[in-house]
Amino acid sequence: MTISPPNPDTIPPPNPAGPTEPLEPVVEPVEPAPQPADPPAPVVDGPPVLGVDGAATTRPAPGFLPTGPARLGVESVFVRFIATAGVVGVGTALGAVLSANDVAGWIVGLVVSTVSVVLAAILWRSRRL
Repeated sequence: MTISPPNPDTIPPPNPAGPTEPLEPVVEPVEPAPQPADPPAPVVDGPPVLGVDGAATTRPAPGFLPTGPARLGVESVFVRFIATAGVVGVGTALGAVLSANDVAGWIVGLVVSTVSVVLAAILWRSRRL
C-alpha cells in the first residue's frame, strides 16, 4: 500500500487575513419555567371532627365508599354472618380440592385454617360490614 501526496488542486488556499479568532458561543437568556399552580383546595363535607393531634378538621368529600347512614345492628350482624359463611365455604372448597389431590391431612388442615383466619381478619377489619 502506498500513500500518495495530496493533490494541490484540492487544498484550499490560506486565509489572507490571517487566522481567525474562535467564535464566542451565543448565549440567549432563558426565561424560568412557569411554576405549577397550587392544587385546588379539597372539597369538605360534614361537621368538623377532632384529628389525631386534637385540632378540629373537616371530613373530606365522599370518595369511593358510600357515606350513607351506618347499618342497623341487626343488619350488620346478618351481613357479617353471611360473609363468615362465605369464609367457611371457601375453606371447605379448598379442603375438598386438596384432599381430592391426595395431599397429606395435616397440610390440608394447615392451609384451610390459615386461609380462613386471613379471610376472617379481612372481613372483621372491614368498616363497611
